[in-house]
Amino acid sequence: MKSPTLPYSKDLVLVGGGHTHALVLRKWAMQPLPGARLTVINPAPTAPYSGMLPGFLAGHYSREELDIDLVRLARLAGARLILGKATGIDIQRKCIKVSGRPDIAFDTASVDIGITSDLPDLKGFTDFAIPAKPLGPFAQAWQNYLSKSGPAAVALIGGGVAGVEITLALAHALKSHGRAAKIHLIERKSVLEGLRSASKTKLLARLSDFSVHLHEHSHVQEITGSGITLQNKEFVPAEFICGAAGARAQDWLTQTGLDLHEGFIAISPTLQSSHPEIFATGDCAHMTATPRPKAGVYAVRQAPVLYENLRRQLAGRGDLVLYSPQTDYLKLISLGGKAALGERFGMVFQGPSIWKLKNHIDQSFMAKFRDLPVAKPEKLPSPRALGAAEVLGDKPMCGGCGSKIGQSALARSLQTLPATTRQDVTPLPGDDAALIQTGGVKQVMTTDHLRALVEDPVTMTRIAANHALGDIWAMGALPQAATATLILPRLSELLAERTLREIMQTAHACMAEAGAAIVGGHSSFGAETTIGFGITGLCNTPPITLSGAQPGHHLILTKPVGSGVIMAADMQGLAKGAWVSNAMAHMQISQAKASQILCQASAMTDVTGFGLVGHLMNICQNSNCGATLWLDKVPLLDGALVLSEQGIKSTLFPQNREILPKAPHSARADLMFDPQTAGGLLAAIPVNAEETLERLRAEGYEAAIIGEMTDQIGHISISEST
Repeated sequence: MKSPTLPYSKDLVLVGGGHTHALVLRKWAMQPLPGARLTVINPAPTAPYSGMLPGFLAGHYSREELDIDLVRLARLAGARLILGKATGIDIQRKCIKVSGRPDIAFDTASVDIGITSDLPDLKGFTDFAIPAKPLGPFAQAWQNYLSKSGPAAVALIGGGVAGVEITLALAHALKSHGRAAKIHLIERKSVLEGLRSASKTKLLARLSDFSVHLHEHSHVQEITGSGITLQNKEFVPAEFICGAAGARAQDWLTQTGLDLHEGFIAISPTLQSSHPEIFATGDCAHMTATPRPKAGVYAVRQAPVLYENLRRQLAGRGDLVLYSPQTDYLKLISLGGKAALGERFGMVFQGPSIWKLKNHIDQSFMAKFRDLPVAKPEKLPSPRALGAAEVLGDKPMCGGCGSKIGQSALARSLQTLPATTRQDVTPLPGDDAALIQTGGVKQVMTTDHLRALVEDPVTMTRIAANHALGDIWAMGALPQAATATLILPRLSELLAERTLREIMQTAHACMAEAGAAIVGGHSSFGAETTIGFGITGLCNTPPITLSGAQPGHHLILTKPVGSGVIMAADMQGLAKGAWVSNAMAHMQISQAKASQILCQASAMTDVTGFGLVGHLMNICQNSNCGATLWLDKVPLLDGALVLSEQGIKSTLFPQNREILPKAPHSARADLMFDPQTAGGLLAAIPVNAEETLERLRAEGYEAAIIGEMTDQIGHISISEST
């Protein structure tokens, strides 16, 4: 007999996506603690592996090879991934503060947020230089500079091991690109101070090989667009200025009330802070009993201890494991090209073989996150009813609009209903709303709900709210009032309260921004999270319906398509985290301003579960027109075409494809039938389409003119180009 799935009763929150937390996530995916809900907070969908940074800068690795994909990792672990930057911890209320969203409560938490830099405090640094961390902006800035031609002038601030590694990597890359370079390394103390003399001698020799100019015991006074002025008035000309010094703890830690050491969280051998429910690890922590330098090797080796102690803490056990760091470790330092220097126990090694060793260690570490296991489907019972396996399919059911019932089945079921006899209610054919007239007031009313496609309740609420509001905006109405319908998986009373608080605070904010008020709702426990809204809107002008389009009217779409295929791939662990987070960001974009700009539309709808073609067909059928879609003009979300080319489809795709069986078969054409969640507005514009498009783009919408209405009633043609 299958063991029951336990409801969540404890909240574990990992603050930061550092190396230790990434490893804990992977171990959690293999063996989670039943009853514990895991949440991860990180500013970005990926976390860079710093050990491969010099190799990337030198040109040995691609940018993607450096990234740990936290979206895929969290999906595998069943964790809520919250993309945002933590700004504080309230140890009294036991919650994490994240900008732009409700506080996140925890029972047990762990902090792995790395370090930051004080270089931006230097005069001119923010305007004319860039820190080596965070990696993303630095990597992009370096690639942009490297792609230029002509002599190069580079300066790096910080002469520690990291600064020297980066300097050598930049020098090698410039040489490989055939660019003559003048490179300066500025250090306020001695370059490589504290490193053993044998290693220091070899690294200084390597710097000399690249003709790097050393400025030791030099303090930066000001940075300008043409270079760096030192306090001794020496001027260092430079076009590309990088900072790899001044590492310090993040400022907000000082406001937590936790015991700190020079700004870093003081931890015991169990990796606990002064608050026993808050752990810390990696560079943001200081091991009080066994102090060690900031090095990735300690973060990696803390992972199994942290994983075990988090499980024991959540289970109420007191026998936590102790972490004992080694006294020495193998230091591997890149030398620019495919060579490296190694040091341990006072012995120094150098050459291509050491780089191969470093590369092997780095690649082995990253392989833990690239080669993630794919969850196997449960074995089906036998015997079983005929056709049950075919209904289930061979992949997980999509969330969002990908889980809707097909358009044909829905239409057939609605045809069985008798027409309304109420004089004050006017159904709008093909629309998801009705027009209600009370006195002199015209209202539209709609309802919509979504099966969760992301574990974060705040993100899901924003998506569901924008999705439901789309029906109101598509008719040119102003949102008025809303009720919420919520289904949560079974949780403890405390966790249910926490989740409802996050959802309702977010729903209130979304509806208030749209001009509507939350006036009530209903909640219950069920199999999985479902969030929906019933909404009314006021019409100060006649509502925009599906029936006013005429031949020659141009079609404008306000958002790219492709969310269905991206989320389907995400469910299977096949989508890049950056694609998923970008798609979710688009789903949260309000269409309020777009609706106002499109107020002169002759027909309008929002593009959701039936795909672009399905919703365009609704306009065609209700307007007695046809349409031509210009395939190459339809904007696509990042990654959608790649995934479509791989044959990935949403579960609703086959039903949507039946709407236009003679449509061309190609990866791009298939995306015209991809179900969208909180998609864009599709409007037929009678005049001034280009002017309307310019106004939409000025408001930040990725809008496009994608076709025109024709006189071929009920027929949609898809052409490759205009």
